[in-house]
Amino acid sequence: MTARTIFLDADNARDRMVYAWKVACELLQFGKPVRVRIDEKNPTRTLEQNDLMWAVLTDIARQVEWPVDGKLQLLEPEDWKDILSAGLRKSQRVAQGIEGGFVMLGQRTSRMTIGNMSELIELAYAFGAEHGVVWHEQRRAA
Repeated sequence: MTARTIFLDADNARDRMVYAWKVACELLQFGKPVRVRIDEKNPTRTLEQNDLMWAVLTDIARQVEWPVDGKLQLLEPEDWKDILSAGLRKSQRVAQGIEGGFVMLGQRTSRMTIGNMSELIELAYAFGAEHGVVWHEQRRAA
């Protein structure tokens, strides 16, 4: 059996704990050891932050040319998400592509905490300001 992660909140804790207990008991009946671990889960980004991030990335994508393969070009918002999220980490991870070239490995914004997402949005705003981006109307959720 593969590892299972069960997330609890105030609304589902009782039912999910009963389920976790049943899974643990089944494993123990088959002589398998069980580890139970409890961690506090930091809340991930909000939907408002996600919407704002994509609005900011879209503004950057429409206005900033960036060197790719030695040539300045406009990039897609998804590309800017990879570039900026890697910049947020203060380090970049690069993998070799399966048919040559390289692939930059960025963070998954869906797994970012609210605080991390705020930092990414602020980084994007700072980057855009340095490159003369004109921001369109958008709510500030950062």
